[in-house]
Amino acid sequence: MATATLTYGSYLKVPELLALQQPLGAPAHHDELLFIVIHQVYELWFKQTLHELDAAVGFLDRDDLLKATKAFRRIHAIQRILETQVDVLETMTPQDFNAFRSELNPASGFQSAQFREIEFLGGLRGNEKALAHLDVTPEERARLERRLREPTLYDALKGHLARAGFDVSGHHALVATFKRIYEHEESHYALYLLLEDLIEFDERVRLWRSRHVLMVERMIGMKPGTGGSLGVAYLRNTLEKRFFPELWEVRTELGGSAHA
Repeated sequence: MATATLTYGSYLKVPELLALQQPLGAPAHHDELLFIVIHQVYELWFKQTLHELDAAVGFLDRDDLLKATKAFRRIHAIQRILETQVDVLETMTPQDFNAFRSELNPASGFQSAQFREIEFLGGLRGNEKALAHLDVTPEERARLERRLREPTLYDALKGHLARAGFDVSGHHALVATFKRIYEHEESHYALYLLLEDLIEFDERVRLWRSRHVLMVERMIGMKPGTGGSLGVAYLRNTLEKRFFPELWEVRTELGGSAHA
C-alpha cells in the first residue's frame, strides 16, 4: 500500500490542533477564542518544561552539571514566554471576560495537573492533600501520585552535592554548603552556575505567579474563582512559595554582616 507523503500539517497534526479550540458560548464571544488559545499554549509549554526538568534531574543524577545547565537555559527561555503571554491576555477587558466567564464554571486554572506536576517535581509538596479534591482525569491523578513518590529536583541537587563531598544533612548544613560554594566559586564554578540557574527558575515561577495574580485582579477584582477558590486572595498566598528555601536564605549570609 502507498504511504501518504509526510507534510508539515500531518507531522504537526495541524488540523487536529486547530480543531481543539471550541468556545462554549452560543454565539461564541469574540475573546473566548483568545482565552482558550492562551491556556492551551500554557499547557504545551508546561509539557515542555516538565520534559526539560525531568532531563535536568537525570543529568544531576549522573553528575553532569553542564548538561543540567543547558536544560535550564531552555527552561528560562520558556519561562520568559510564559510571563509575556500575560500581556496578550490583558488585551481582554473585564467586560470582555465577564461576557463568557459564567460559561467556565466550575472549571478553574487550579485544576491544571501539569502545573501541579511542576510544583511537585520542583519540591513543593506541602499541598499534596489538595490532590484528593482536585478534579482531574484518572491518568492525570496517576501522574501526580507518581510525582509525589519520585525524588524532586531539590533531592537530585542534594544527591549530587553529597556525592561531591558536601554536607547536606540538614537545613543549616545545606545553607553552609551553599555559602561555601558561593564564596569559592572559582573552585566550584559549574556548580555555582547551576545554583544560579535554580534560583532563576524559582524566581521566574514567582514572577509568573505575580503577573497572573495581577492579571486576575485586573479582570475580576476580588470575586471568587470559577472553581470555587478564593480567587485573588488564594493566589496571593501562593506568591511566597519557594522551591529552594536554603538557596534563598544563603543570600543573607553572603558579603559580610547580615546587618550591614
